[in-house]
Amino acid sequence: MERQAVTDRFDGKVAIVTGGSFGIGRAITEELCREGAAVAFSGIEPEGTETEAEMKAAGYNVRFCQGDHMQEDFCRAVVDTAVETFGTVNYLVNNAFSFNAAGLDATVEDWERSLFVGPVGYARMTQFAATPMKTAGGGAILNISSISANIAQPNRWTYNASKGAVSQLTRCQALDLSPFNIRVNSISPGWTWTREVITAADTAGGGIEKWDPVWGKFAMLRRCADPIEMTGPALFLLSDDASFITGADLPVDGGYSAMGPEGLGESSSFAGSD
Repeated sequence: MERQAVTDRFDGKVAIVTGGSFGIGRAITEELCREGAAVAFSGIEPEGTETEAEMKAAGYNVRFCQGDHMQEDFCRAVVDTAVETFGTVNYLVNNAFSFNAAGLDATVEDWERSLFVGPVGYARMTQFAATPMKTAGGGAILNISSISANIAQPNRWTYNASKGAVSQLTRCQALDLSPFNIRVNSISPGWTWTREVITAADTAGGGIEKWDPVWGKFAMLRRCADPIEMTGPALFLLSDDASFITGADLPVDGGYSAMGPEGLGESSSFAGSD
């Protein structure tokens, strides 16, 4: 699946995308580049160098930073690298997160990983990126949240609580950064074919073809999303098209969060009635 329209909304601008090597982060990185931005992106795995090479071969102006956003020094280094390489920072996409789902048996280490890579990492990246953004006269920040921020799911204390913290962090950041012309918003993806979900499908047997309609029953659109489908809403909120939007969350979930307990209504006696 590809987006057809390409504009120059981000021509000459500089963005940072954390966790930009794979999945939603990579899709956002590529779309920002297609619309003219230079992008510094991070990843914890060395395979990010392959992603960087592929993007450069496609003509994109990118710089990969390998490291762990649990570490404050790395958060600072990503921002410093972006400024040293491209001259400034106009946009920040906080996407890197630990899909560390644990419940009653969660350890202190589980909690630390979820919180310090997630909302704390988002906060540190924002604190460091705000300095060059202020110098540039403003900018926009996008936090990748989740439908899991607003609902209960089994055995997910660490992940859901951390995503819930992102929602409140977004609102507080938007308030405190508004005097500097820096907007802060979030999107909340639903079931999306990221590496974690693909791995779960493969482990369960049958892969995407089997599980897309099964898991799709949780969404009005009856399928999971492709990462590219997160890019339109993401780039909209970063762009001047959203110049009067801040402190908001946009669900990108195929109708997941709008459905009631009847689900798609396929087993209801009222299904198909006028």
